[in-house]
Amino acid sequence: MTDLPEDPPERARADTPPDRRPGGRTARVRAQVLDAVRAELGEHGYEGLTMEGVAARAGVHRTTVYRRWQDVGGLLADVLDAAGEDDWQPPDTGSLRGDLTALNDEIQESLVVRPSIPQALMAASFRSTQAADAQQRLWEDRYARCEILVGRAVERGELPPYPDARRLLIAATAPLYHQLVLLRTAPDPQLPAQAATAATLAATAGAFARPASGEEPDSP
Repeated sequence: MTDLPEDPPERARADTPPDRRPGGRTARVRAQVLDAVRAELGEHGYEGLTMEGVAARAGVHRTTVYRRWQDVGGLLADVLDAAGEDDWQPPDTGSLRGDLTALNDEIQESLVVRPSIPQALMAASFRSTQAADAQQRLWEDRYARCEILVGRAVERGELPPYPDARRLLIAATAPLYHQLVLLRTAPDPQLPAQAATAATLAATAGAFARPASGEEPDSP
């Protein structure tokens, strides 16, 4: 963007790549900008997200935003990457059904409180390679963290050995996204527990079993 004025020296120091873990003023600038992105998404959706709007809301010179994030795709990718930098851990209620229900409660709340943000991020992943890659990284991270739920269930004897944790987790959580994101139905307070129960029953019956190491899968 050759028409943009140069930043003063102190502003230029804030322009480090988003994938680093900056501290001090650089971290504050990043936090301000990402908060502004979330707010703009919440109010205007993906179609209304602009670099200028984010810069104005964040109180940051637009040169800083362009230089560090380049475009809207870069902003969205960093929002998604930032979500994976937290210390969130899945619930531990003492049972697989309880854990999955609590996890679904969290998912439903996140989709209901500010539904426009996850919807906008999902829409952006179809139009921005950066956002798509970042969203995949976030999903991979969340599934990896949640696999401990399945491991604990096996240790407690709730599940047979060698379950496919990823398939089980998808089965347990997919109804929330299907109803709230795809169909856009009103939130059902019973759905988190119902989806968790269905997935737990299927898992207990061996629906998500996979061969033990060294064993061959059954022929179809």
